[in-house]
Amino acid sequence: MGGFQAPPENFYEAVGGHQTFAALVHEFYLRVAADEILRPMYPEEDLAPAERRMLLFLEQYWGGPRTYLEERGHPRLRMRHAPFAVTPQARDRWLKLMREALDTLDLPPLHDATLWDYLDRAAHSMVNSG
Repeated sequence: MGGFQAPPENFYEAVGGHQTFAALVHEFYLRVAADEILRPMYPEEDLAPAERRMLLFLEQYWGGPRTYLEERGHPRLRMRHAPFAVTPQARDRWLKLMREALDTLDLPPLHDATLWDYLDRAAHSMVNSG
């Protein structure tokens, strides 16, 4: 069966694995670097460590390597974001920039919607102030 290919085992593989998530996160952080609302929330001058953390988290969440857990332990997203005032305005900007980044991937509609649904819910759950 020359053309037969087994279906992907999980969402991570179905959307293209590391390359897809690396592209998404990189596009997002390019936008964060120039954003007047989100950029000040990152204490590091270099955004590369934050970009790597998000990449590792998303890869693990969607069925990829468990490097995030091995290096950083349980994600505890709300706890890790607690030191930062995540306002509805910051959430909305995060979602705007993430939507722009996601649009650069040109994923099939179902995969796009699946990923976006998670990102939208996650962003809303991070709001912790005014």
